[in-house]
Amino acid sequence: MSTHRLNLLDFSNKSVATLHFTWFAFFLTFVMWFSLPSLKPLITASIVMTPQQWAALLTLNVALTIPARIVVGSLVDKFGPRAIYSSLLIFSGAILIAFACAQTFEQLALFRFLLGFVGAGFVIGIRLVSEWFPARQVGLAEGIYGGWGNFGAAAAGFTLPFLAIHVFGGDDGWRYAMGTAAIIAMVYGVAFYLTVRNTPKGSTYFKPKKSGGLEVSNRKDFIFYVMMNVPMYLILAVLAWKMSPSNLGLLSATTTYALYVVLLVLFAFQFSQIYRVNKDMLQKGSVAEHDKYEFKQVAILSWAYLATFGSEIAVVSVLPAFFMTTFTGLSVTQAAMLGGSFAFMNLVARPGGGWVSDKFGRRFSMSIILAGVACGYMLLSQINASWPLYLAFSAVFICSLFVQAGCGAVFAVVPLIKRRMTGQIAGLAGAYGNVGALFFLTMNTFIDIQMFFWMLAAAAAIGLVFVQFLKEPKGHVVEVNEDGSLHKIEVS
Repeated sequence: MSTHRLNLLDFSNKSVATLHFTWFAFFLTFVMWFSLPSLKPLITASIVMTPQQWAALLTLNVALTIPARIVVGSLVDKFGPRAIYSSLLIFSGAILIAFACAQTFEQLALFRFLLGFVGAGFVIGIRLVSEWFPARQVGLAEGIYGGWGNFGAAAAGFTLPFLAIHVFGGDDGWRYAMGTAAIIAMVYGVAFYLTVRNTPKGSTYFKPKKSGGLEVSNRKDFIFYVMMNVPMYLILAVLAWKMSPSNLGLLSATTTYALYVVLLVLFAFQFSQIYRVNKDMLQKGSVAEHDKYEFKQVAILSWAYLATFGSEIAVVSVLPAFFMTTFTGLSVTQAAMLGGSFAFMNLVARPGGGWVSDKFGRRFSMSIILAGVACGYMLLSQINASWPLYLAFSAVFICSLFVQAGCGAVFAVVPLIKRRMTGQIAGLAGAYGNVGALFFLTMNTFIDIQMFFWMLAAAAAIGLVFVQFLKEPKGHVVEVNEDGSLHKIEVS
């Protein structure tokens, strides 16, 4: 790929073909993951549940995604994206079929919780796409992968109800609609394995020296890395609290405390894994010069993703209700379409953010975009009933443009830090996106909508400050071949 231009219709080009195969795999994971909200009226008509139980299902849908992104990131770096994406599609399809066959709320809850794993699919393609595209195109390629794949959520919203009502019909229409999505994903999982390669012919797939945690370069970074894992467990503890007797009342006090203990045990286990991976470095105090990278790069990108993707998920969840209460006379469908428009922007804005990052530099692009995100949310905080609807919609449109572009800009940098650990770095940044979404949505229950938008603006503004400390990827990163020789990978 000698030219700077990316011809997306040139299927004879193996890199382009791989990109299309990969974004569609991600698209299918999102169809499965977001198969729940749009089918609500049909599911609740066939299995009786309280509003609290429905809210619990939506929460369970995302609970496992945070640890799953960390685990899947590690597996991708060790076993390669081809095998892991195929396995995830087949495994998740089977769980979705089990969910579609569920007869009680307890069964629905269990299979929805397990299906949270499918939300980790995103991480797999980040590593795969980075193997096939040079640094000067990787932002645009990752943006297309993320933006077009993300559209699976919107596609689930309008295809699954249509299948359930107009194609299958009857009380069990929603079951067949979900089952259809699951079977397509499983078949595609097999096709993906047979068609896609981990790297272009002749390229080496670099793997971490040890799996179980990120390798860091010095003791200070080790402490920083361990501390970065704490918020993930805290937000999962908040989820357990949300379902406890003092909140939704879906778990007994005993079960809630048991979950807190499980989270503590998991954190201790993860710490032991991180220590095992970095034991040699801790004894020596540092690593070989060619292995060094700054962990702050990962931390800054994780915060930036929390402020962009995390806020996007939170806003998509609250926007329809906000429009309905602010603009009386708006139908449920109109409000949902206005809310959904935030996600639609992914198709163009996320690749756009990656392209801008490729063309104008990583740090500069991210600074401009995060400033736009902060201003966008400040603008949304001002919307009230006196605004004409077209003006409110325009404000949402502009804000979402910057938010999605921010997601694209973050993952334009992720593959350029340390090639052999790209899956794990993507996993950590991706998990922080989910941490942000859950934190913002939890805070939303305690503050009014104007304060909610100000909080999102503040998260972006903090990100803007952090990004000034981001080191622009320059020159090469070095990996070690199996024979011990050094291999340079261009990152600028």
